[in-house]
Amino acid sequence: MKTDSTKRLGGAADATLFLGDDWFDPLEAEVRTRIRGFIESILEAELDEVLARRRYERHGPAAPDRVGQASVGHRHGHRERQLTGTFGLVTVRVPRARLETAGGTIEWKNATIPAYKRRTQQAEALIAGAYLAGTNTRRVRRALTAVFGGTVSKDTVSRAWRKVKSDWDAWNARPLTDEPIIRLILDGTVVRVRLDKKATSISLLVALGVRQDGQKILLAVKNMGGESEAAWRALLDDLVGRGLQTPALVIVDGSPGLEKALAAMWSDIPVQRCTVHKHRNLLAHAPDRLHEEISADFTDMIYAETKQQVTERRRAFIRKWRLKCRAVADSLEEAGDRLFTFSRFPKEQWKSIRTTNAIERLHEEFKRRIKTQTVLPSAETAAMLFWALLASGQIAMRKVDGWESLAERPSDQIIDLAA
Repeated sequence: MKTDSTKRLGGAADATLFLGDDWFDPLEAEVRTRIRGFIESILEAELDEVLARRRYERHGPAAPDRVGQASVGHRHGHRERQLTGTFGLVTVRVPRARLETAGGTIEWKNATIPAYKRRTQQAEALIAGAYLAGTNTRRVRRALTAVFGGTVSKDTVSRAWRKVKSDWDAWNARPLTDEPIIRLILDGTVVRVRLDKKATSISLLVALGVRQDGQKILLAVKNMGGESEAAWRALLDDLVGRGLQTPALVIVDGSPGLEKALAAMWSDIPVQRCTVHKHRNLLAHAPDRLHEEISADFTDMIYAETKQQVTERRRAFIRKWRLKCRAVADSLEEAGDRLFTFSRFPKEQWKSIRTTNAIERLHEEFKRRIKTQTVLPSAETAAMLFWALLASGQIAMRKVDGWESLAERPSDQIIDLAA
């Protein structure tokens, strides 16, 4: 009979790991002892304030610093409660009291450790942060066992993560009216999630904005069944509904559904097709033996130094590959002028306009962090994870290249392809 060695590492094994004499830290032990007394003193001070008298003081004249205040109840013992924080697991004695009301008395409820609270907010943030760092719930439990004294189960990790949902809902509903967005970058990625107890592939549609100062910000993440026109239109309608102003430029990956949605929403704004995606398309239309030559010609054209050079090399590319491999030339012509919109802007902005790499990097970081989970528990969890990686600071976004010239207007001149 086979034994699951992974399961045997949990439970008691986790609790006894690193518990030899060499691992005992008297400083940690002393600090945690003092923390218990500190928490209990906060609770006693809170009750003193409510009852308007200190412990063991009798009814009657108020203390000198409480003149004019009246006693409103009485103490009646303590009860023990466990609390997990970044300081570890501690057991504290919580004072109890009865407060007088018009209809009798009620049990006093402290504000320091509310009912049913078992972990501090910092502890929950630490658990959620460890989960975001790219591991699954069971591995988070094992990693934090020594810190929290074995009180963190995989269900605890899941509950801590679900508390992020309130922030997620607020972020999805926030107004965009005051966001000075001048550039929009749109792209999607596919992830595996569990739907109806089956692993299913869904698309996460991501909208990234660029402010007037060049700073990139995440605007929306939507979980959809695919990248259809209706899916992209739903995302764009949501952005506009929350007050997003018409951007000066949109950068896309070339998805047909996205192209149609943009045409219906904003038919007259400049659109840049991602040159990296188009490069892959060109290679897909040619045999392997031509890939190196196509890549060299394409790179010379896209990364030319001036607009005039881009125009000349585009003409040369089309003439050459019409004869050598017609499908490659047709694929380039399909993109039209949208593949070269970047040439209408100042040269220093070309690098940040040519591709959707700003979003592709986020996709890569997201996939790297969910690799250990294989299948995410739900579609909403996938979108929340993507957002939380940025909201928590796990991924930071810098300003776009050439942001100093973002205020300059693009040229209206279209590349002349007349041969």
